[in-house]
Amino acid sequence: MSKEHHRSLSYFRQDALAGRVVLVTGGGSGIGFEIARQCGLHGATGVVLMGRRQSFLDDAVKLLAKDGIKAVASSGDIRKPPDCVAAVQVAVNTFGALDVVVNSAAGNFLAPAEGLSPNGFKTVVDIDLIGVFNMAHSAFEALKKSKFGGVFTSITSTLHYGATWYQVAPVAAKAGIDTMTRNLAMEWGEYGIRCNTIAPGPVEDTPGIEKLSGGMWREMTWPSIPTRRASTKAEIASACIYLCLNENVSGHIMVVDGGDWFGKEPFMPRETVAMVSRGVEKGSRNMGPDSKQHSKL
Repeated sequence: MSKEHHRSLSYFRQDALAGRVVLVTGGGSGIGFEIARQCGLHGATGVVLMGRRQSFLDDAVKLLAKDGIKAVASSGDIRKPPDCVAAVQVAVNTFGALDVVVNSAAGNFLAPAEGLSPNGFKTVVDIDLIGVFNMAHSAFEALKKSKFGGVFTSITSTLHYGATWYQVAPVAAKAGIDTMTRNLAMEWGEYGIRCNTIAPGPVEDTPGIEKLSGGMWREMTWPSIPTRRASTKAEIASACIYLCLNENVSGHIMVVDGGDWFGKEPFMPRETVAMVSRGVEKGSRNMGPDSKQHSKL
């Protein structure tokens, strides 16, 4: 299938999210913007974009308007609880409700552990982990009132499933989000709020992959990924939509990475495996109970 197919593929009806109001942090660019766009294209009544840079948000709102999507901006820093409260209020005041929160804001950079300052570590944890809690705490009352059942989804990663070179801060933060989300799902289920995370691997054409690949991602062939490609932003967005629609999925980590987290390059070519297997099979036949080799043992 073509790359364009994966970038535009939709699995859902265009009115799948009709009536819902969606708030996306980090919604001005990258994965967050595409999540906001896909929610709007699938019928969301309104979309609120939260981010720190007003100019990015204004441009994003204009782009969404071209697709017929009703969107507003709420500039703020998820590390600051009052900014999170303000974003929730923008959603309620503008569109009358808040049904879905998607946490896409994140901080990340490459750094060896011994070269990462305590402040650098704290910055990533504050944006990723503390920011998600701030949004959860701020959105709880509004999500509890959702007539569809509140949905609280966070974008994490697979970095912490093993260990990842030069990513000690994001590894700690994302692991914390996964665990915290499971706890929120347990505690808030009785209020009709479902909490999940989505763990992407490499996602093409994003600030994250640009930074972490040194700008080389377009030339990469991804031999360790079983599907042999990075995900698209639309594929991550489709996972968000699915988690809005399935009313009995909660406390779940949905990995969307083509098998990247467990994939690895083969240690020998298929042709060599066949040759070795035939050799072992032939040798085992020669080692039968009546063979001379067997009697020497």
